[in-house]
Amino acid sequence: MDNDNSSAMVCGPDGRDVEATGASLPAGVSVGTRIDIVSDAICPWCYIGKRQLERALAILAKEGLEFQVHWNPFQLNPDMPKEGRDRAAYRAWKFGSAEKAAALDQRIVEAAAGVGLAFHVDLMTRTPNTIDAHRVIWFAGQHGNQDATMEAVFKAYFVEGRDIGEHAVLVDCAAEAGLPRQDVLDFLAGDLAGAEMRAADTAAREAGVSGVPSFFLDGYSLFSGAMPAEHIADALRRGHEVLVKR
Repeated sequence: MDNDNSSAMVCGPDGRDVEATGASLPAGVSVGTRIDIVSDAICPWCYIGKRQLERALAILAKEGLEFQVHWNPFQLNPDMPKEGRDRAAYRAWKFGSAEKAAALDQRIVEAAAGVGLAFHVDLMTRTPNTIDAHRVIWFAGQHGNQDATMEAVFKAYFVEGRDIGEHAVLVDCAAEAGLPRQDVLDFLAGDLAGAEMRAADTAAREAGVSGVPSFFLDGYSLFSGAMPAEHIADALRRGHEVLVKR
C-alpha cells in the first residue's frame, strides 16, 4: 500500500535519508513524454521510487498517457574505492555507529515492503563503487534494455545481496535483461563510457541534484524522492499538460 504522506525520501549525497521537496514546473518546449531519473544503483529509495513510478505509469496509461523512462547516473559515494568497502564497517563509520546504520536499514526494509520489495540487508556485505553498474545501465540503454537492466541491478543488490561492483554480477544482470553475455563482458573489459558517467554525475550536481531519485520531464525538474504513486501520476499529468500547452 502506498504511503499516504505527500513527502518522500531521497538518498542524500552523504548517504543519509532526507526528506525530498518538490519543484515547480518550468517552461517546456516539447510534448512531455520523456522521463529522466537521476539515480544510483545502491540507493534504496531509487528502487522504491521505481516501483512507485511503475504504479503511476499504469494509472496514466489508463488515461491514454504514455511515457518513456531513461535512467541517468549519480554516485552517492563518488570517492568509493574501485573494489568497494565492507558495508557494515563503512556504514557504521558514515552514520556514526552500527546501531544508527541498523536503524536506517530497518526503516528502508519496511518502506520497501510497502511496495512489495523484499530487501535483504543481512545479505549485503559490500558497498560497491557503482561506476561499472552505471556503465552497464548506459550500455543497456543503447540496446533498448535499460529499464530491465536497472531492475536486475537493483534486485541483485537489495534483494539478493550481491556485489554489483563485480563484473560477473553485472553480466548476470544484463543477461537477465536480455543482453548477450559476451557483449557485456567485452564492454566491461574496457572503459567505454566511464568518463561520460563521471561527467554526467558532475553535471547532475551542477544542475542542482542533491538527492536521488530525482525526476525530470523533457529535461525539466519535477521532484525528488520516492513519492507515492498517486503523487507521481499527478506530477506527470500536470507536467505533461503544461508542456503540451506551450
